[in-house]
Amino acid sequence: MVLLAPRWAGGEGSPASAAARTPSAAAASPASAPPSAKPGRSPKPSHSPSASPSPSPSPTVLRIPASGPGTFATARADASSSGQYAYRVEVEDGSGVDPEEAADRIAGILAAPRGWGQGGKRTFHRVASGPAGLVVRIATAATTDRICAQGGMNTHGEVNCRIGERVMVNLKRWQTGSPEFDGPLNDYRALIINHEVGHWLGHGHETCPGAGRPAPAMMQQIYGLKGCVANAWPYDENGAYLGGPSVP
Repeated sequence: MVLLAPRWAGGEGSPASAAARTPSAAAASPASAPPSAKPGRSPKPSHSPSASPSPSPSPTVLRIPASGPGTFATARADASSSGQYAYRVEVEDGSGVDPEEAADRIAGILAAPRGWGQGGKRTFHRVASGPAGLVVRIATAATTDRICAQGGMNTHGEVNCRIGERVMVNLKRWQTGSPEFDGPLNDYRALIINHEVGHWLGHGHETCPGAGRPAPAMMQQIYGLKGCVANAWPYDENGAYLGGPSVP
């Protein structure tokens, strides 16, 4: 089973029109013309072919497999990084996600000033083998459901989870975001990582602290914002924690 998420390419073809010009002629009959003279035939109008309209571009379709083999490709280690926490990035085979691109995106999220790294106060380094206290996996919905169920969680083919050292990222969410999140897809990817890594760091769920305020990264924003504004980050620009009341 494959889930299809249409992405429409812009552009349209405008038909060009060509008008045939027929010259006008004034007919004059001289008085001296012999009566047997036959009037000349009017020339047949020439027909110029109309230009065909340009075909509209076909819609591009992002194919999101609903299930996969359950095997994973591991992103390369980042030799330039060092830090307190070793982590690994794995992407399910056949998912269509490039492990290196995903790993670079995740590294940027973890190191961001507004992320859990707080610009260096907490540091992460990516490994490809050996011990890793944190493993971020991007997997199809079926694989995510199966692994999350091992921890007693029902992700319904829709959401992510953290089970032990593993952060399971639902491929559908990574590729399409959430209708509840008003922002770019890469911001929603940041929310996924910040929320699940927050659980890994020991943070529980939180809810909206007040209408119009930023939703906590530890809020389950996919289920509604409850008056808050969508937000992907645990800290603001000044380093203040963007939290809310704890919920189960």
